Amino acid sequence: MNCFRLLPRFLLLLLPWLLSVSASAQTAPLNATLDGYDYPFPVKYLPLRLEGQALRMAYMDVPATANPNGRTVVLLHGKNFFGAYWRETIKTLAGAGFRVVVPDQLGFGKSDKADIHYSFHQLALNTRRLLDTLGVKKAVIVGHSMGGMLATRFALLYPETTEKLVLENPIGLEDYRVGVPFQSIDQAEASELKSTEASIRKYHATYYPNGYPAAHDQWLLPLAAQTRSPDFPKVARANALTFDMIYQQPVSYEFGRVAVPTLLIIGQADRTVVGKALIKDPKTLVQMGQYPALGRRTAAIIKGAKLVELPGIGHIPHLEAPAQFYQALLAFLR
Repeated sequence: MNCFRLLPRFLLLLLPWLLSVSASAQTAPLNATLDGYDYPFPVKYLPLRLEGQALRMAYMDVPATANPNGRTVVLLHGKNFFGAYWRETIKTLAGAGFRVVVPDQLGFGKSDKADIHYSFHQLALNTRRLLDTLGVKKAVIVGHSMGGMLATRFALLYPETTEKLVLENPIGLEDYRVGVPFQSIDQAEASELKSTEASIRKYHATYYPNGYPAAHDQWLLPLAAQTRSPDFPKVARANALTFDMIYQQPVSYEFGRVAVPTLLIIGQADRTVVGKALIKDPKTLVQMGQYPALGRRTAAIIKGAKLVELPGIGHIPHLEAPAQFYQALLAFLR
């Protein structure tokens, strides 16, 4: 009888592990373009032809849900994400009267995983083509993480199209080549091919200094499901090529050229460094990824930039501290 009394407590202790296993087991493999995975709003495709390849760029185009103000916001995702993780931000902006355009860049999400030369210039041009196709003459450009590097490049190339620029914990506030050892694309690809749900989960946990929230699994599990697909080599190749893009194409030296109204929203507990695992020197490891200092330095370089610092918040304010993020974003857009 005593062993039966212990059974409920035993199961209770195992419950978090059982739920995690169950969630993974229920996530069927997803192919390179996340077919079968539903985005929060309808997905459309922009046809592109690059390097002799016919490609498709996925995007969401969400109209204002209340009192349209005639303005458009473009949301640019980070490297380890896809457009759907902007779901609540889209709802907030649409509810405030904005049209919201959310592309999956080539190599990410539901867009094709092209084996091409990736550059921020090309991704910016693709985004400009999308806006031209949609008849958008001017837009607020919001970029998170890698999307911040792309948003900066977009604003530099197309200032006439950029109404305002918003950078949410952007990577690229420093030149990673200075402290992160070089790795070839082949080496990066070999490393990507070893990715598992466990390794992805371990990396994503670093985004949350206050503990990994269970709700983040909805953005992690689709990526994990791709590792179990026969298509995963395509994904791994694209991941390696875009890692090289970030490493080889810094924007940190050009912030002084940004000529549009700019807002930086910086979670102060963020310590993200692209290629951090490659750094062996302890001093370099400590010096890089210091977002409080990087944010202040960048805000001082961009003429007239506004800086909003979020104490104790990590790499993804729009998921970790949405109320604070929306307050800062909407105040800047008014």
